[in-house]
Amino acid sequence: MTSRLIPLSLYVHLPWCLRKCPYCDFNSHAVRGEIPESSYVDALLADLDQDLALAGDRPLISIFIGGGTPSLFSPPALERLLRGIGERIAWTPEIEITLEANPGTVESDRFAAFRALGINRLSLGVQSFQDDKLKRLGRIHDGGEAIRAVEIARRAGFSNLNLDLMFGLPGQSVADALVDLETALALHPDHLSWYQLTLEPNTLFAKYPPPLPEDEQLWEIQCAGLEKLAEAGFERYEISAHARNGKRCRHNLNYWRFGDYLGIGAGAHGKITDPSDETILRYWKIRHPEHYIEKASTDARLGGWQPVGETEKPLEFLMNTLRLREGFTPARFESRTGMDYRTIAARIEDLIAEGWLVREGGAVRCSERGWNFLDSILGRFA
Repeated sequence: MTSRLIPLSLYVHLPWCLRKCPYCDFNSHAVRGEIPESSYVDALLADLDQDLALAGDRPLISIFIGGGTPSLFSPPALERLLRGIGERIAWTPEIEITLEANPGTVESDRFAAFRALGINRLSLGVQSFQDDKLKRLGRIHDGGEAIRAVEIARRAGFSNLNLDLMFGLPGQSVADALVDLETALALHPDHLSWYQLTLEPNTLFAKYPPPLPEDEQLWEIQCAGLEKLAEAGFERYEISAHARNGKRCRHNLNYWRFGDYLGIGAGAHGKITDPSDETILRYWKIRHPEHYIEKASTDARLGGWQPVGETEKPLEFLMNTLRLREGFTPARFESRTGMDYRTIAARIEDLIAEGWLVREGGAVRCSERGWNFLDSILGRFA
């Protein structure tokens, strides 16, 4: 087995946003003055030049431009970035290229230009359609702007549109959460990332926790929301990801199937399988944008790297694949980890016997109960 058989994606991190949200733990930086677009694109391409050896001869199956707020970058800057990527590495004819965007007026005015560049999937960070909730979350758009952004994206030609939507917001009732979901469904998105707000370390919300719904209320929101999504024709193919037929996010699927990916940009992470011995390497880039720009063409761009040890591979593999409704096959375990399935088979059989996992058509996946207690399952492999 060689890593040529493992699909390869590219993640590009654009770290600037207009305002740092109090719940956000991503490597994002509020804009002060002008974004150094030209020098940052230069740095991204120089960074990619250094990483190309990790790709081997594999083409990219997806590109995901995340942040931050990538839609703050101008269309000419993104055109130069995509052209530079294409000059350095091949990609498949059906490549998925996703851009994260906020629904603010400045960004939505650019949607048609983004689509013309070949960006074929747009992910809008809506989070809520209710103005009071958006204000508590520190968002700079209102509910009306979010709705208009969807309409503008459709007119721009985006036929693959994701909405990010949160529940469990400060002061949110069950009714509030369901109104948000119903509003989103009425806009007919192709994909919904519907997930619970969590208080992450080193965020403003972690330091000053807002009043969040109790667990019983969260469970009621989740059960009612999942029912609405299913009725609307959405497949829950991952714990927090719901898609209409044929619109599952290929980039995220590659993560969850334990595929490989290059990561360029300040704070970006990558995962690569070495074809010579099937070792798996995780690496990451330095976080500060200014330092990254200065060092992108040198080894100093690396913030660090860590081989995934043999004892860690099963946990890392299962942490990703068991998030998926499809689960995994023994063959995928062996091809993605380079390990014999028999190393985990006994523990898998125990979990099946206990009702946490099920086997269907040669694949192993979480049962409905297991999906809600994934941490308990993964604890058996820690």
